[in-house]
Amino acid sequence: MKKYREDPEGFSIHIARNNKGRKIPEAVERNIIKELDIEKSLIEDKQMPVKSYNYSYIKDQIFDKYRHKVSLPTVIKRAKDNGFYFPKPKKKSHDREVTTNYVGELIQHDSSYHKWSPYAESKWHLITSLDDHSRMLLYADFVDRETSWDHIAALKDVMEIYGVPFSYYVDNHSIFRFVQGRDSFWRKHYKVTDESDPQWKQVLIDCNVKTIYALSPQAKGKIERPYGWLQDRIVRTCARERVETIEQGKEILRHETERYNYRQVHSATLGIPAIRREFKIRHPNPNKPEKLEAESLQPFTA
Repeated sequence: MKKYREDPEGFSIHIARNNKGRKIPEAVERNIIKELDIEKSLIEDKQMPVKSYNYSYIKDQIFDKYRHKVSLPTVIKRAKDNGFYFPKPKKKSHDREVTTNYVGELIQHDSSYHKWSPYAESKWHLITSLDDHSRMLLYADFVDRETSWDHIAALKDVMEIYGVPFSYYVDNHSIFRFVQGRDSFWRKHYKVTDESDPQWKQVLIDCNVKTIYALSPQAKGKIERPYGWLQDRIVRTCARERVETIEQGKEILRHETERYNYRQVHSATLGIPAIRREFKIRHPNPNKPEKLEAESLQPFTA
């Protein structure tokens, strides 16, 4: 403002750059192209649940593997310049949203069946439990074959470590709910939907925990987003580490779950899940405005 008042006619905001912009080393350029090429091979493999490039993952890989920091726009620009880019399709918004005010008020529980590594001989089931309020993954594990006992064991781990929640939110899988179809000419049914409780639900009833069922896949958006995040990173890491067994996959899963809970800023809450959960336990009143303390903004040390 002072310069403008002194010389309004000659004032300009243009800054003449005397030096060239910062350029990343050629070795880093090659490493970015190398990682993008690996991404392309995964996308082209029809058996893998990878449909698009994950540039944030590549940025992390450049730092974790090569110890060099690059910005996300730099990775995206190299991808566009070298043919490793296509726009992501628009996703449908979920038609029902579950909102909670307390930690443990609702646990979203689900499983996902995919081929998590191109070097694995079979697909694995990923079973997870997510706290709805903090978005923290309370349970995550791979199993070869999905059974009621696997899901009951997940209940046991969550309740022994984090306490008994108020309710669980699941889909209409036969492990979670008895759903009877219509009568046919050949068979008459004597029990209708929810007149019989599967073993998993019986355990929740014994623990005095309420069960809520999703009306559609889109209604489970909060558990699907962490699944998408985990799926992207686990598949890509398993491919780079040449993971062949489920035990090796569990180690990758443990590492990525730790990253998600303790280091990753959630896109919806704009906070780190573990820190959000810890803060809400200390400040449980939803009617008072939450003022985060300075130390609460720092990631936990694993």
